[in-house]
Amino acid sequence: MKIYGSTISGNCLKVKWTADLLGLPYEWIEVDILKGESRTEAFLQLSPAGQIPIIVLEDGRVLEQSCAIMLYLAATHPNDLLPSDPYEKAKAVGWLFWEQNAHESSIAVRRFRKHFMKMSDAELDPALLTKGNACLALMENTLEKSSYIMGHNISLPDIALVAYTRIADEGGYDLAQYPTVQSWITKVEADLGIAPYAGSQ
Repeated sequence: MKIYGSTISGNCLKVKWTADLLGLPYEWIEVDILKGESRTEAFLQLSPAGQIPIIVLEDGRVLEQSCAIMLYLAATHPNDLLPSDPYEKAKAVGWLFWEQNAHESSIAVRRFRKHFMKMSDAELDPALLTKGNACLALMENTLEKSSYIMGHNISLPDIALVAYTRIADEGGYDLAQYPTVQSWITKVEADLGIAPYAGSQ
């Protein structure tokens, strides 16, 4: 399996972390999105949408969209990352939809514009900060009731959500306002075996 991704992208890292947690062998192919490498003719042959991450399976089939890839990896390898009960599985998938629709579209977008595009707060849409903080507040409330998003064990929603939550300060979000979320980040980083995020410099 090949994973095409960027190490500055939370969407890509969550696929990498899922594969690592499952112990899957793969070849990581770095794609520099800041240099437009996901828009080259060669890459568009693999992914007409010009987005990363993608995986290329051993038989040559290509799968796009980070959460779809995570679901495929979890569905095709023994693990406890996705509940077997249909209702609980649907809840987990619902969190993945929410991560992309609400969380990523505010926190990740503001982080990219502020951290990489160097946009000032005055240039940024103020709704992004409001929406992102609402997402963090919902997570804080959820995690006050359970150790992880889905209960007492790490699951796909934790991997998906930690990717951009742990670096939310790069988008101007103050995680000190969400102490339970901070504790959860530390726990999930340890579960994934990744170095703790040191904060934006």
